[in-house]
Amino acid sequence: MNVKPLLGQHHVSAITANAKENYRFYTKVLGLRLVKKSINQDDTSVYHLFYADERGNPGTDLTFFEIPHAGTTYYGNNSISLTSLRVASDEAIHYWKKRLEEFEVKHDDIITRYGRKVLSFQDFEGQRLELVSDETNQGVAGGKPWDQSPVPVEYGIIGLGPVQLTVPKSDITAKILTEVLGYREKDSYPSLIEGQPNVRVFETGEGGTGAEVYLEERSDLSRERPGRGSVHHVAFRVETEEELKKWVDYLKQLRLPNSGFVERYYFRSLYFREPNGILFELATDGPGFEGDESFENLGENLSLPPYFENQRTEIEAKLKPLNTKE
Repeated sequence: MNVKPLLGQHHVSAITANAKENYRFYTKVLGLRLVKKSINQDDTSVYHLFYADERGNPGTDLTFFEIPHAGTTYYGNNSISLTSLRVASDEAIHYWKKRLEEFEVKHDDIITRYGRKVLSFQDFEGQRLELVSDETNQGVAGGKPWDQSPVPVEYGIIGLGPVQLTVPKSDITAKILTEVLGYREKDSYPSLIEGQPNVRVFETGEGGTGAEVYLEERSDLSRERPGRGSVHHVAFRVETEEELKKWVDYLKQLRLPNSGFVERYYFRSLYFREPNGILFELATDGPGFEGDESFENLGENLSLPPYFENQRTEIEAKLKPLNTKE
């Protein structure tokens, strides 16, 4: 490989049918900060909402495309089947169990998996989420929770944890992770589903919760039908634009179909699908979210990349009002 190893998770982008309720859940219940209220750059009639730590540091973003008529998700294979969110300690996991109960959020019991305390839950649309403790974690550093969040800073979400991929044949995805993206296969742990193979653990860069991918093989599932509450894609971190351009050339050399270089203003991107059909993105750490809003006012107004600014009137006319200053 003539490219540097990926640094870990950058962001996960999912689908919601209700931006207003989505904003309420992820800010008021989960305590994340809305760091950018923008548009889907491929469909400017719908919102793209970015939730993260205090300033949207790379590796902390959970984003949502609003698709108002999105149907029900039928869970299955060929999917990003779990997004985990890091918290600093085991104590925080117990805090969250009480908080989820208080807000009547559907959740499982706390368990220990792969040596870490975890708590699985779902949002109001069935988005599959999990809190994971960094108590014993070593590896990529987490972010910094916003001090104006309704969740105390010591218990706040500090970034994205491991992302789980569920596929009918794990070897072909494993080959992309290791031979193309440079991940290391580190370990495995028993599947929760009887008769299914162990879940395989891959890591990149410094490793740890912010740089792991779990690969689950399931022979008992049909292909997932995505809708509200499903994940659209996962993005992995590339340090600079120069490095991303090397990745563009590298995938070209490998003859892997891909998007080529894509300008997203808040970061630069490259997209491709692995053989099981899951969409991967490589995204740069910068420029970040403070190019068009101050740190104090992140997410309060509709932000448009400069190349959409001349369409602002038409774009705003199509969007449902969403008050993000409360």
